[in-house]
Amino acid sequence: MRISTGHLQQLTIFTTVLTGGGITTMYCLMQNKFAESDYHKLAVQKLESCPFAMESLGAPPLKVHNIHLTDRGNRIDQRSAQLKIPVTGSKTGGYLYTSSFRDSNTNSWTLRQAVLQLREGEIINLLSPPQDVTSASSEELTEREDAGRWD
Repeated sequence: MRISTGHLQQLTIFTTVLTGGGITTMYCLMQNKFAESDYHKLAVQKLESCPFAMESLGAPPLKVHNIHLTDRGNRIDQRSAQLKIPVTGSKTGGYLYTSSFRDSNTNSWTLRQAVLQLREGEIINLLSPPQDVTSASSEELTEREDAGRWD
């Protein structure tokens, strides 16, 4: 049985479109799953509740972007989650580094670390942010730099 070149081209195009659609659907579903998770929501809420960090970003509006699925820094299992979440405001952007663990008794997630690193290099520890920019001592600045390290 002979198949014409035209039919093979149509089959190739159909298969390519079908595969691309499937990959796009899976990508969107995975990103939605991350965005709806408690460990992701806790981190974003912590960022939004820190006026110093929001002002540094130029937010509101705060834009939370999709995480990079191929980044090896993003690790999630049943008991812990470590994410690098890209965020931007009107002034600048950066990454929100978070580390969370699940309490086995209550089955709820708790933030262990939440650090915002801006493009300019400034690091803000969201779990113990400075009260105001002018009162930040050199000791606090050193703490912020140390907080940028992963567990």
